[in-house]
Amino acid sequence: MKRLLSYMKAYRKESLLGPLFKMLEASFELLVPLVVASMVDVGIRGRDVSYVLRMGGILVLLGIIGLACSLTAQYFAARAATGAATAMRNNLFSHIAGLSYTEIDQIGASTLITRMTSDINQVQNGINMTLRLLLRSPFVVFGAMIMAFTVDVRAAMVFAVTIPVLCVIVFGIMLVSMPLYQSVQRQLDRVLLTTRENLMGVRVIRAFNRQDSEKEKFEKENSGLVQMQVFVGKISALLNPVTYVIINLATVVVIWVGGQQTDSGIISQGQVIALVNYMSQILVELIKMANLIILISKAVACMKRVDGVFQMESSLKDGEKISQDHPAFPKVEFANVSFAYGGSKSDSLSGVSFKAMRGQTVGVIGGTGSGKSSLVNLIPRFYDAGEGQVLVDGTDVREYSMETLRSVIGTVPQKAVLFKGTLRENMRWGKPDASDEEIYAALETAQARDFVDQKGQGLELPIDQGGHNLSGGQRQRLTIARALVRCPQILILDDSASALDFATDARLRKAIRSRTKDMTVFIVSQRASAIRNADQILVLDDGRLAGMGTHRELLKTCEVYREICLSQLSKEEVERDEQQ
Repeated sequence: MKRLLSYMKAYRKESLLGPLFKMLEASFELLVPLVVASMVDVGIRGRDVSYVLRMGGILVLLGIIGLACSLTAQYFAARAATGAATAMRNNLFSHIAGLSYTEIDQIGASTLITRMTSDINQVQNGINMTLRLLLRSPFVVFGAMIMAFTVDVRAAMVFAVTIPVLCVIVFGIMLVSMPLYQSVQRQLDRVLLTTRENLMGVRVIRAFNRQDSEKEKFEKENSGLVQMQVFVGKISALLNPVTYVIINLATVVVIWVGGQQTDSGIISQGQVIALVNYMSQILVELIKMANLIILISKAVACMKRVDGVFQMESSLKDGEKISQDHPAFPKVEFANVSFAYGGSKSDSLSGVSFKAMRGQTVGVIGGTGSGKSSLVNLIPRFYDAGEGQVLVDGTDVREYSMETLRSVIGTVPQKAVLFKGTLRENMRWGKPDASDEEIYAALETAQARDFVDQKGQGLELPIDQGGHNLSGGQRQRLTIARALVRCPQILILDDSASALDFATDARLRKAIRSRTKDMTVFIVSQRASAIRNADQILVLDDGRLAGMGTHRELLKTCEVYREICLSQLSKEEVERDEQQ
């Protein structure tokens, strides 16, 4: 709750004026039964039409003033709620963007989406209703009781007994339901995870005819959510009927006691009507209070979940050093590096050491799960090495600031990701002020210029979300071009040409080699043909460096590399390469 209050500090005025105007509205509402009592006792009993009209006018005036106060309170409450929720959502997005891959992998994308949307919306609704009703409802309840004592002490004792009983019931149900709402939100996470997996993998699901089993899986998760919601709903639903029963019984007692007092001449008929009206006001406000308690329970549960994300700190601490080019040092160096993913019992990389000089092309090859992507992900510090050092220009990457380190690195991930917008907007991600000439040069190097020209829209070519209006190979070439636009000192191609045919792949590698000059290029690939001409090839086997050298050297010295080549190239071709 401390975090929520910190966001509310910017809206102190609204947070005070909202409840203030609500209590002002309630004050006028508490006067209504007295005006009605006076109308009955004086106007109707004395058949004074003018007095009845005057009192009616006062009632209308009280209604108009109450409406104005209510609208004003709603304005201030909504302003504070939406403002605080907007600031919280912006800060949460920034906080998530600052988390490392480790934390994001641990939490999960579907959970983070729920925190950003559903949970913060619940908090916003909770703030809005709290500012409007949290003070107003108790004010009316206890105000009505006090006003009842001014009418008749004996009849008002019914109020003094009824209100504590109702408070015990309301707050008891709140204490039971609050932890249950947290369980409901956790189950909602699982439903969203299932939904997200199905929507993202819809092609695979249909290809394997798994629609029925996925429907059953979703129905199971959704049924669990429904059952939990129904269970919590049943508990929360007790509030209204129990409250109505108690209030109606209290109303009967008030009428009975009031009738006796009227027969004795102690109070008038109008005062009995006033007492019943005050009891009705208490009924309405307690119903509002009960619903508010339910809403607050949900909001508190959601705020705890949001706060849990805020409390997560990135395992990557930003350095302060500004990147500098030192020709005397290797561009990239791994010094006895070991790395394991969070929660993994075994290392993904163990004791890896190598040097990549300026302008070199380094090929990285190995079987599935050998640690190829893990190795290149340590260079831009997507993860930190568990042991050893990763150095760029002779300096540990942990000493650099993230911004300066990643500004000299161009990364093309395995999955080609494009964003909704134009081609020009996507190409400028790495260099916001890139000219059209620079973009076209990068497109030409990435072998993407031809298909872009064929579409006839140039750099204004619209890109759908995720680039789904393009083929897999086209997306990969555009992501390579996007990395080339920024002219990085280190270019990492993480199996980013897997969707290209061999001819296009060969032209791409030739163009990169001839046009990147002093750029250090890492090419991660499953294809031996893609890295055979690299200046240095790293062969990984189960996280360990099984071999290092040129294509010809590795064919003679590394059995793992030789087996990979024999599985992809002809025996004659391998033997010819060995003899050269």
